[in-house]
Amino acid sequence: MSGSRPLPEYPDITVYLEHLEPLLVDKRLERVRLASPFFLRSVDPPIREAEGQRVAGLSRLGKRIVVRLESASFLVVHLMIAGRLRWRPRGAKLVGKVGLAAFDFESGTLLVTEASSKKRASLHFVRDEAALRAHDPGGLEVLDNDLASFRAALARESHTLKRALTDPHLFSGIGNAYSDEILHRARLSPVKLTRQLDDAETARLFEATRATLLEWTERLRRETGPRFPEKVTAFREGMAVHGRYRLPCPECGAPVQRITYAENETNYCARCQTGGKLLADRSLSRLMKDDWPRTLEEMEEVRAR
Repeated sequence: MSGSRPLPEYPDITVYLEHLEPLLVDKRLERVRLASPFFLRSVDPPIREAEGQRVAGLSRLGKRIVVRLESASFLVVHLMIAGRLRWRPRGAKLVGKVGLAAFDFESGTLLVTEASSKKRASLHFVRDEAALRAHDPGGLEVLDNDLASFRAALARESHTLKRALTDPHLFSGIGNAYSDEILHRARLSPVKLTRQLDDAETARLFEATRATLLEWTERLRRETGPRFPEKVTAFREGMAVHGRYRLPCPECGAPVQRITYAENETNYCARCQTGGKLLADRSLSRLMKDDWPRTLEEMEEVRAR
């Protein structure tokens, strides 16, 4: 399993919001305590204007959590890779080095933590709807749209399927983890180009995207139960390929493969998704050159030497 911590995606953010709504809506935000100077990324309006206001509603904007205040201003929280939320009794202390901020409500305290030295999580306080729209990447909400809209979004850019699904300007709320699961369900290669899909493959990808997001949202609801979701992770029991490198594919038993780039990785089943062909990992294939195996059978031969 990779040591990377992909950011919360549609299912995780949805479950966060479902638990936050009864805790925050109609409750007064009494105080905002900032532990990290890097967390707050906006200066106008000043964050102190948020204090004393009641929460009018909550929503999701891509992978961002949006808190609407009674003045029609908004708090926009982007947890990025390592950011997480914790619900604690009112006035709870910030959590050591990982604590970014505390939002004190009359109902309790919402803590924001980030378990990474790279402080990427962010808070913006914006004045109105127009300012909020500037934070919307514009990706398609797949669960709210039809196949024709999905096909049009895919055709906007010539990307690999993996890149297209995780591009927030094309699709909303999908990241590294669930894109792996979607592509495995659709039996499609992560490196196939969007404009190479035929109608049947596009329909299959559309249905796989919807089914994966709905299924995992419901699974997380059941796993979390009435408790506030504390264990938000990209690696979950029951996933088919994500985080399961070298473990057997649940469909065919072949070992799950991966390719890595920078901080991201793609997990896939060669037998189910690429016709048995191994996709070249940039670092490993460069190292092994002509010895890089091209198929599952060749990979087994290398390991048997």
